Amino acid sequence: MPKISPELLSVLRCPVTGSPLVQEGEELVATAAGQDGATPRYTIEDGIPLLLPPQLLAPATAAGSDQHDSKPAAGTAG
Repeated sequence: MPKISPELLSVLRCPVTGSPLVQEGEELVATAAGQDGATPRYTIEDGIPLLLPPQLLAPATAAGSDQHDSKPAAGTAG
């Protein structure tokens, strides 16, 4: 299980609630509940916390990695 350093955890905040995050296993968990009463949880993949609000996480992970690669457009210097 990748452990997030205490220094990093001290500066990370939940993008939904603004509260500090704590690590529970393979996830970071907000220390305060959101407006819907649920406590936001964020996955850690390859040691990197995915701090996207739940409504944005599914579209972001569904996008293929080729959509994020920057390739120069045809006819431009690159």
